[in-house]
Amino acid sequence: MLETLQSVFNAFGAAILVPVIIIIIAMILKVPLKKALMAGLNAGIGLQGFTLVINSFTPIISPVIESMVKNTGINLPAFDVGWQATSIVAYSTQPGMVFLAVGIILQTVLFLVKWTDVFQPSDLWNNYSYAIWGSMVYIVTDNMLLALGCMILLNMYSLLNSEVIARRWSTYYGYPNTTIVGMHNIEPAIFGLVMDPVLNALGFNKIKINPETLQKRLGIFGEPIVLGFFIGAIIGLIGNISSLDTVSAWGSTLTVAIATAAVMAIFPKIAGIFSNAFTPITDAARKSTAKREKGSGREWFLGINDAAGFGEPATLTAGLILIPIMVLMAFILPGNKVIPVIDLVALPFMVQGLVALTNGNMAKVIVNGIIWFSIGLYICTETAQLFTDIAVDIGISLPAGALLITSFNILSKPLASLVFFAFLSGSPLWISLVIIVYLVLWFLFRKNKKSFYDYLDRQAAKNDPEPANGQVA
Repeated sequence: MLETLQSVFNAFGAAILVPVIIIIIAMILKVPLKKALMAGLNAGIGLQGFTLVINSFTPIISPVIESMVKNTGINLPAFDVGWQATSIVAYSTQPGMVFLAVGIILQTVLFLVKWTDVFQPSDLWNNYSYAIWGSMVYIVTDNMLLALGCMILLNMYSLLNSEVIARRWSTYYGYPNTTIVGMHNIEPAIFGLVMDPVLNALGFNKIKINPETLQKRLGIFGEPIVLGFFIGAIIGLIGNISSLDTVSAWGSTLTVAIATAAVMAIFPKIAGIFSNAFTPITDAARKSTAKREKGSGREWFLGINDAAGFGEPATLTAGLILIPIMVLMAFILPGNKVIPVIDLVALPFMVQGLVALTNGNMAKVIVNGIIWFSIGLYICTETAQLFTDIAVDIGISLPAGALLITSFNILSKPLASLVFFAFLSGSPLWISLVIIVYLVLWFLFRKNKKSFYDYLDRQAAKNDPEPANGQVA
């Protein structure tokens, strides 16, 4: 049964499954059949469009990033093989197969009983993020219950995290009543939430480095596509720095520049199509919203793939700027054994929670990213041997020269690692502690949800390019 479920999931993917879910939800909300079908079609077109753009961009920029890493001369034993390889490893293990079914049931039940207001099963693919942690618990303990408990609690923590940023993400990226649910790409938001008052105290909210202010202050050079061109060109130059006396190096550099500009130009248009999918659902839910204002009803969010935010100007720009910075951090951090390579292109995925919370303030996003992802390199270092053992066990070949492998995107998760190490220890004390912490956080958030959302909006407003009085801060 699990193999059949996996084959069905692999065969259809998000571009098919999400439209089906949207059509079903629209029909439940009594949206006319024609509008429901168009909503589903727009969702499918949008998701497929995101995939086509990202899949076209990745092969262009990835070789340049690999050259950048090679040109630094960094020789570290743990090689980053990327999230794609990690997903294959995760779903090839026994715990990963089990969680395919358990995850769907758990996420659906939690939504139906109103434990969470996020409907996660619309982004099933990203369940591999829980599966890889559970698989590492299983390879050490040989205890499926511990592995399953680890995956379930990680799922519940990430759902809480997803709900925390749901309204901010939905508002900033312009997709009504949606949020991202992939654990690996929402965890940094909690760090950003904690750091925001600190960065404000240091004056970072006054540093207006976001798409709007760049466009106003830099004119044509602040336009997203022009900015994308120059950032792509810089990455291309760094990646080809050892061969700039050749025509091919300049060809590669300019290709990356044009490709980055193209993503900046095309992504908003695809985003517009994708956002149309949620208009009928949002309109149909207005009656429920009116009831909610009177103290009843429910505001809920549909979990979508974080590809929907990849090409937003502040997100893509901050993510690309962090690429050379994280290579440098890997080189200078004492005790680090990981060289991020393949997953560096995933940085625009990884910063989305930070971007939404800071309202596109790239200065804050970059500072938070440097600190959090640097800590993440140490988590990758600690877990690299376990991940390598699992990968070798299922027949994955190690890259030439690599002693260990890891995934910078999936395993560089300090908060997830706390739950993982608690279950890895098998200690009832540590396991009970991480469960109690979750329950306390869940209770506090659910009790103060509206006040908390209002707080996040006020914090985000401090980063606005123009305050309410119309004067630039």
